[in-house]
Amino acid sequence: MRLANAVFASILVASSTVYGQLDAKFKAKGEFGGKIYFGIFADLASLSNSQTAYIIRTDFGEITPATSALWGTIQPSGYFNYGGFDTMVNFAQSNGKIILVWHSQLPSWVSSIGDAGTLTSVIQNHITAVASRYRGKIYAWDVVNEIFNEDGSLRSSVFSRLLGDAFVDIAFKAARAADSNAKLYINDYNLDSVNAKFNSLVNFVNQKKAAGVPIDGVGTEAHLSAGGAGGVQAALQKLASTGCDVAITQLDIAGAASNNVFLEFFEDADCRNLRLGNDYTTVVKACLNNPKCVGITIWGICDKDSWRTPSLLFNSNCQRNSAYNAIISMLS
Repeated sequence: MRLANAVFASILVASSTVYGQLDAKFKAKGEFGGKIYFGIFADLASLSNSQTAYIIRTDFGEITPATSALWGTIQPSGYFNYGGFDTMVNFAQSNGKIILVWHSQLPSWVSSIGDAGTLTSVIQNHITAVASRYRGKIYAWDVVNEIFNEDGSLRSSVFSRLLGDAFVDIAFKAARAADSNAKLYINDYNLDSVNAKFNSLVNFVNQKKAAGVPIDGVGTEAHLSAGGAGGVQAALQKLASTGCDVAITQLDIAGAASNNVFLEFFEDADCRNLRLGNDYTTVVKACLNNPKCVGITIWGICDKDSWRTPSLLFNSNCQRNSAYNAIISMLS
């Protein structure tokens, strides 16, 4: 359940099914142990397509649903529609996957609320209904998402305008009451190096935890460009200094332009992905070397479906590319 620029969910589904190659190797490689998953962002169409469903089953131990758990999908006009989310959870259970669920795209009836009391009740009712339905099937709910501006100030939303930062307390406490065993996360982007937003988030988490708000984890999205992974390890270390678990929640690495124009023009996909593979292995190593980093989610399966330039582990034909091979080689 993700509030506007806030509430978000992470689900873990337990099973005895053997996990895929990336997931199994990642969890086995961690020097400090405690690695829970190597996962993937997927939609319902990915589950019904035999090629992508096979990739999910054989390589990944976690699924982040694309749209089936959005607030606007589950509760578009006051009523609840769980059909798509149920399908995703059932697939995960039957294939031994964990699910990290994110909510965004608020329905207009929530965005138009004009008083704090009504909004508080709506937040509590939505979180209670969704988290209670999937209680015991969820590893972690990503409760608030992308609530900071780049300068570190609180992002304007219906939640912050009516409730200030108290909406965070309301959301986390409702999630804890509805699903007491699940991990509860705060998530944001541009946390790949120390900056104003980064420092605000760390300070905010420390303050909220000290006030009794049940924040268990911090998610960093990690939408990177080639050559941009150098600050990830230090960033993870500082996020972990909050005492929270840390997860890389939306990893993709878009190819950066080469300084060599001739190379950039003629470089084939494998050479480009080899360069990207170096950045991917840098990020994976950073998580492996941090005892508080519990998992990584790749933000898409095949490049043809990526929201960025080719940036994933499977090319446009959904074949494993050199970036994938670089990770496997490093983990082996």
